[in-house]
Amino acid sequence: MLWTIAVILIVLWLLGFVAGYTMGGLIHILLVIAIIVVLVRVIQGRKVL
Repeated sequence: MLWTIAVILIVLWLLGFVAGYTMGGLIHILLVIAIIVVLVRVIQGRKVL
């Protein structure tokens, strides 16, 4: 589920660059948060169902 959320945020982030810069900042922040969460999960070594 975490990977799904990360992929959705990446797609929304790319759409933010294509659509314009109004929501790009918010989507960029969400993408950074998603990457941090994924990295923490990988470092901890927990398995995702």
